[in-house]
Amino acid sequence: MKAFLLAAGNGTRLRPLTDDVPKCLLPIQGVPLLEIWLNNCKAAGITDVLVNTHSHSGVVRQFAAEQKTGVLMRIAEEPHLLGSAGTLAENSDFGAGEDAFYVLYADVLTNVDLRRMFDFHQQRRLPITLGICQVSDPSRCGIAAVDENAIVRDFVEKPMQSASNWAFSGVMVAGPELFDCLPDHRPADIGFDLLPKMIGRMAAYRISEYLLDIGTISNYQHAQQSWPGLSQVRRTGPHL
Repeated sequence: MKAFLLAAGNGTRLRPLTDDVPKCLLPIQGVPLLEIWLNNCKAAGITDVLVNTHSHSGVVRQFAAEQKTGVLMRIAEEPHLLGSAGTLAENSDFGAGEDAFYVLYADVLTNVDLRRMFDFHQQRRLPITLGICQVSDPSRCGIAAVDENAIVRDFVEKPMQSASNWAFSGVMVAGPELFDCLPDHRPADIGFDLLPKMIGRMAAYRISEYLLDIGTISNYQHAQQSWPGLSQVRRTGPHL
């Protein structure tokens, strides 16, 4: 089983922490975020991950050479940022032959049970299963409207007004049909350029475990105190 682990962001909101260290390698309670992700992937049966890089690519390559999780890392360096959807399109060969694969945002800290989510995806038999979580400020997120059958009926990235507070979590399971729907332009974004085209063909998986976007200094500091680890499940909701 494979996963795209999207990690090429510049981490500008986390400066000066990211002046010399890529956002994906910032430590959470002493453990690099990317190592936390690899251990969660290993627990779910994921054997291979593709990690895209841009800022501090050499540091990520060194981490990949030295990490001992047992998960194989393939590095896809992006001299010019492709965007999240562009990365999937340019590396579609990585997912070739897979019935399903994960797409994971590396700046999300979570102990979500990936295997359980994968089982949900297989049961629903739709091209995409979108991990969603409740947020306090929908205007900062990609927001999904979900019907009683857990089908995504609308999706808007960073809406000015929204009737829903269920947001895309940065955790997704997809089948090969996804590659046929990716845009040709670069950069291209999953939230703006892919998910709105998949309305009616996405299942929504509600994440109740701990989930935190560490993209800001305040959230990163909060993670140091609140992160319960991979072996514990916190059901107090996400902090996006």
